[in-house]
Amino acid sequence: MRAKPQTSVIHRVTRYDGSIGKSVDDVLVVEEPLEIRVAGESVAVTMRTPGADRALALGFLYGEGIIRKIGDVGRAEHCGRPGTPEYGNVIDVLPRPGEILDPERIRAGRRGTLTSSACGVCGREQIEDMMQRCQPIDDGRAVQAAMIFSAQDQMRQSQYVFAQTGGVHAAAAFSETGDMYCCFEDIGRHNAVDKVVGHLLETHNIVEGEGIQILAVSSRASFEIVQKAVVARIPVVVAVSAASSLAADLAQAMGITLIGFARDKRMVIYTGAVQ
Repeated sequence: MRAKPQTSVIHRVTRYDGSIGKSVDDVLVVEEPLEIRVAGESVAVTMRTPGADRALALGFLYGEGIIRKIGDVGRAEHCGRPGTPEYGNVIDVLPRPGEILDPERIRAGRRGTLTSSACGVCGREQIEDMMQRCQPIDDGRAVQAAMIFSAQDQMRQSQYVFAQTGGVHAAAAFSETGDMYCCFEDIGRHNAVDKVVGHLLETHNIVEGEGIQILAVSSRASFEIVQKAVVARIPVVVAVSAASSLAADLAQAMGITLIGFARDKRMVIYTGAVQ
């Protein structure tokens, strides 16, 4: 059985209080590369916090259009042997027998370069691409303000690695009644969202986002965060920090309710409606 992934390590630091330095142990979040392969072909490398690698890989591939439903997937497992450099840091997603993962879709999803923990995509052509790939979300309902603040509170209470290290982002999914389906942490905010989407893909077989109302993130709302919500058909994105201009443009075009600075019973509504 694979050992539980290590998400934090002890590191000796010097704390300075303005007058004198003191040597103490500190807790740092683990950051390691994960190579995602499809049927042995490398698709992407992302810097992530180990844990929920399967969900991360499935969520990433779903967001890129490489897999379209959980039934496309046969196995998703780590490669390598204990003691080898790649052990635990390479995951291969294989199609279900009888299914073929289109090489054109693999190449279309290929990022081609190292994906950092702060990566994102930009450009107006990306919005046009999303309009071609996905239909706008016609939810038509105003989300309740109390549900927004409850979602942020529930996510904050589930940020166990952040409580230790202060160095990770979180993403969480909530139902139409405000119940939290899942919460994942990662050094990369986009990785945390991929873990959420991959988990929902497996446990709820999401294709149309049925029953999933809110995606909450402990970061800013970048274009890529909104893009992943669009693909997963989640109609409301709530961020602790600000939204970018391109994220707001995409949210407006795709019918997403986009909310930022949701904390301390305050929020900024960029698109959509809140009651």
